[in-house]
Amino acid sequence: MSELKRHMGLFGTTMYGMGLILGAGIYVLIGQAAGIAGNVVWVSFVFGAVAAVFSGLSYAELSSMFPKSAAEFLFVKNAFKNNFIAFLVGWMTIFTSIISASTVALGFGGYLTGFFGAPIVVSAISLIALLSLINFIGIRESSWMNVAFTLIEASGLILIIYLGFTYGGTEPVDYFESPAGLGGISLAFVLIFFAFIGFEDIVNIAEETKNPKKILSRAIILSISITAIIYILVSLAAIQILNWQELGSSLSPLADVAKKILGSNGQFILSIIALFATANTVLIILVAGSRIIYGMARQHSLPTLLGRIHYRTKTPWIAVLGIMITAIIFSFLENIVTVANISVFFIAITFGMVNLSVILLRYSEPSIERPFKIPINIGRFPLLPLFGVIISAYMMTQFNAFVTSVGIGVIAAGALFYGLSKKYITKPAQS
Repeated sequence: MSELKRHMGLFGTTMYGMGLILGAGIYVLIGQAAGIAGNVVWVSFVFGAVAAVFSGLSYAELSSMFPKSAAEFLFVKNAFKNNFIAFLVGWMTIFTSIISASTVALGFGGYLTGFFGAPIVVSAISLIALLSLINFIGIRESSWMNVAFTLIEASGLILIIYLGFTYGGTEPVDYFESPAGLGGISLAFVLIFFAFIGFEDIVNIAEETKNPKKILSRAIILSISITAIIYILVSLAAIQILNWQELGSSLSPLADVAKKILGSNGQFILSIIALFATANTVLIILVAGSRIIYGMARQHSLPTLLGRIHYRTKTPWIAVLGIMITAIIFSFLENIVTVANISVFFIAITFGMVNLSVILLRYSEPSIERPFKIPINIGRFPLLPLFGVIISAYMMTQFNAFVTSVGIGVIAAGALFYGLSKKYITKPAQS
């Protein structure tokens, strides 16, 4: 049986995580969030960071126990001892990858249209196809491209921080101005959480990581910590240059922040960086999504054809092709805020299940080696995952009827697929 190649060290894995977290979320959604929360949007980012840390620690502990692809599926399967529940969690994770990749690709197309006038959908499809080719060629090549793009997109955020704290407005800023009060902060937090998701996909390259039991947990914690600091500083800097009303009405908020200080050159620079940011996000989502499909196929929970490894590139080429085709199909969805909320709907359920898995496994499998163990426990009971479950449950109350209905519809489709295909998924995949 062919296996994936282990190329990724701590630096590459951490940069992979940062590349997943940094990107389209902060470059696009900070404006929408500021329009909802006002100047106090930075508090929403703090809440988002705290929520990410709670779930990130759970992922760190579980990845040190089960360092395999299709991580969420395996975590839930081992904790709940139920293939159906585990399948639905894996199904939601795959769907999140697909719609996120296609939507961010459309964001890329929107930026590219400003330069060349190319149709948005054509640009999005071309990007997905090109990055799928890189995904097929190998994880090492994808990793190198991710490191380069992550450094570029991080430089754009550092530029915003520098401009805000160096050339910010002469008038003092009220960092607690909140037009909608606590409700606005909460709604902005749910939207902003899309900018933090991505760290969880680090665990899905476990089979391409050197010494994954140690590296994965460290990379998760490092990537969340670094990006959280950057995000909070960016939100504080941005409102020193543009007020929350201007940010809320902007289609390219950080580019407009740079334009206010540096003129059209600043806007051009940030728009170029946003192209790299959106492209990098799509690349990493495609890599992670294909590994989830591969891992579930290897566990016989998806058609085993999807678990095939290409003899030359040692990548799951059928899974790469499958996620490319479906992401292209979903490229016809265009509302990034709505799709972001659909993604967060699935992520909230998934994170809740992952946090519950940590708690259950502390009692059902106490003797399993845990190279990383979440701190702050009462006996065997871990407190931080409990807070993660509570936050996930709270987030589930914040979605509108459309987002909730779409989410329930996708879950129902997964249940139907499971019931219809179960008897056919029996044979191991061949390379």
